Amino acid sequence: MNRRDILKTVGLAAAGTALLPFDSFAKAATQNFNTTNKDTLISRRKLGKSLEVSAIGLGVQNMSRTYQTTIPNRTEMHNIIRKAFDNGITLFDAAEAYGPFEVEKILGEGVASFRHEIVIETKFGWNIDQSTGKRLPGLNSKPDHIKIVVEGMLKRLRTDRIDLLFQHRVDPEVPIEDVVGTIKDLINEGKVLHYGLSEPGAKTVRRAQAIHPVTAIQNEYSLLWRGPEETIIPLCEELGIGFVPWSPLGVGFLTGAIDANTNFASGDIRGVESRFSKENLLNNLALVEMLKKWAIKKNVTPGQISLAWLLAQKPWIVPIPGTTQMAHLLENSKAETVKLSADEWKEFNKELNTIKISGERLPAAVLQYSNVEAPLQKK
Repeated sequence: MNRRDILKTVGLAAAGTALLPFDSFAKAATQNFNTTNKDTLISRRKLGKSLEVSAIGLGVQNMSRTYQTTIPNRTEMHNIIRKAFDNGITLFDAAEAYGPFEVEKILGEGVASFRHEIVIETKFGWNIDQSTGKRLPGLNSKPDHIKIVVEGMLKRLRTDRIDLLFQHRVDPEVPIEDVVGTIKDLINEGKVLHYGLSEPGAKTVRRAQAIHPVTAIQNEYSLLWRGPEETIIPLCEELGIGFVPWSPLGVGFLTGAIDANTNFASGDIRGVESRFSKENLLNNLALVEMLKKWAIKKNVTPGQISLAWLLAQKPWIVPIPGTTQMAHLLENSKAETVKLSADEWKEFNKELNTIKISGERLPAAVLQYSNVEAPLQKK
């Protein structure tokens, strides 16, 4: 039973219903996947010059609260994290903003027994009160604040270093030279090993690279949103920077979990993204129909095809699909085994390029912080 079969069975997208979790059905589906490490073929890739990670990572963003605002079972989240490691995944993605703080705690608890065998990446940059966890307006990448944030991260993650530290969004008030200079200090102290930028402007990347090599850029990138292809991915190739796509399954859209009858639960961020509005969704579902066709042809799932496509773009692209369902973890971890010939990928891409996605990918309040160029230092 694949993910689409599960959705059909439970009637998840029936007219007039909200998109809700389906734990029991997902657990039942795990029996159809190989779950041992030796049977799961996850190769290794490099981010930047030297950071080796699994070709597919695990995003843990929703492990404290799902898109539907439900609270997952903490023990089951630990089980998923450990099963990911058992199946060859070595890259785990978190952020101080997820929770806030709680996701880093969950990840730290989950990886404690194998911490030294994995790569943890986490992110700073939103303006969050470090004592209370209260979200404050805007961003904060002031040097003193970064240092305080990192100390909190180390405690929550139960570790002595952060393998890959991202600036979550470029702060329009702080020169990137000041940010990278602070990170260099943390690298010299051994508290950070590598750093990256998320959703940065291209000029900012070049300025950051001039101060200290950037290991990776983390942007949204998937079959649903291909914006990085224009500037950022070519820039990564030029400068030798790895690329980590967040939301590689289009916040569930590319798995077939959303259809024309889906209503989003109150608080679900997808409900305020215009690409999922009623007027745009019908058009955008052409992409899902295409994926379903190819999934049937290759005897896999739409989500696996979507991840395989990302892996085929560049050898230094490492997607980090997130999940709170064991069945989905096991499904995603098998995506690397999906093989299309060069001619098949050519046919796939030709069909893909005929589909035009309508609507914006994020709420305006978040989207305004993408592709921002950091201010210049005052002379």
